[in-house]
Amino acid sequence: MSYTPVLADGHASAPSLTHATVLSGLDSPWDMAFLPDGTMFFTEKCLGLSVRLPSGDVSALLGMTGTDGYPSTADDLFCEGQAGMQGVAVDPDFDENRLIYVYSTSSKTAPGSNRLMRLKVSDDLSAVSDRTDIIEDVPYKPEATDHPFGGPGAHNGGRVRFGPDGHIYLTTGDTHNGEVPQSPTLLGGKVLRVDRDGNAVADNNPPEGYDPRIFTYGHRNVQGIAFRPSDGQPVVAEHGPWHSDEITVLVNGGNGGWDPRPNMAGRGDCPVNYCGYMPNQMDGMDPAERVKFMPMTDTGTYPDAMPPAWNNNGLSQGTSSAAFLSGEQWGAWDGRLVVGIMGIGFGGTPLGMRIDVIDLAADGMSANDVTTMSLPMAAGRFRSLVQGPDGSLYAAVDQGEIYQLTPN
Repeated sequence: MSYTPVLADGHASAPSLTHATVLSGLDSPWDMAFLPDGTMFFTEKCLGLSVRLPSGDVSALLGMTGTDGYPSTADDLFCEGQAGMQGVAVDPDFDENRLIYVYSTSSKTAPGSNRLMRLKVSDDLSAVSDRTDIIEDVPYKPEATDHPFGGPGAHNGGRVRFGPDGHIYLTTGDTHNGEVPQSPTLLGGKVLRVDRDGNAVADNNPPEGYDPRIFTYGHRNVQGIAFRPSDGQPVVAEHGPWHSDEITVLVNGGNGGWDPRPNMAGRGDCPVNYCGYMPNQMDGMDPAERVKFMPMTDTGTYPDAMPPAWNNNGLSQGTSSAAFLSGEQWGAWDGRLVVGIMGIGFGGTPLGMRIDVIDLAADGMSANDVTTMSLPMAAGRFRSLVQGPDGSLYAAVDQGEIYQLTPN
């Protein structure tokens, strides 16, 4: 299951790419969603929601606390650490209902929560209105804790996508709380599946007594979800601890196997009852022992946990977004999964910030091939990958750019 990606240079199946900079100077762009004509909605984590028109003009739509230049501002929306305005998705029936969906952190309920909002876009794409919070109770981390990366606002998940079944899938994070991922009622560390009003889909299959909105549970921090074009199968990219970023094919009602509570898997006590960063990657422990101490997928405790198709057991490099490439323009990469890697850069590894191209086996239990995309521009912390209606791959990086990658 563990693979070292091979650079695409010289790889016979790899298409050559050109690029264009679509937008620059943004403030941590987090996600994108397209209309068929190329109109692009995008979020900036600490600013808000905007839209880029096919002409290239950009209009601000919904700002957050303390932002200027937006036609409307929601003062309850705020950013803190990793939290803020994140995922965005367009309703499949947008032409008829003008609806989009945005995930953001809110102060409406103490001590804060993550919410999925439904908004109506004006006919001229200049404003949004009729906000309805269809999910109001995804946990948020309000205070710092005493462990690495322990600041407030951590691990919110944040990707929102419509599946080919017409339902909304929302990914959430564990908020550095050991109880959250396996909790039957707390919505962190989950993949939720709901209808357009936020109600549970009838054939969700969580264990008895679990919130019916839960599609899968036991996750750490899922920031990528995509659907295989051939069969609609949902696949997630999940950010690991010091090791084991994972790509996993989801099973309705399945357990991701992440359980960072003390006294699980033979562990003892951990800081603030969260073992998610133990042991530290700099403590000299062999990577295999770190994996054993704090497994990303704990099959010892949860033998029926969903097995990852791919992981990088040696060192977590920060998987974020995911998308499937589709169309003959991609050649041999048609149907393959692309995954954005944010790169944490330990040891000067050349496999830091990058885009991996993964050929999943048909059963989703393994990867046939993993290739690192040869980029026509400088690498960045790849936060969002979305295939646009023109067939190109659009990539947003934390450094402030959105790129268009086009195969030749």
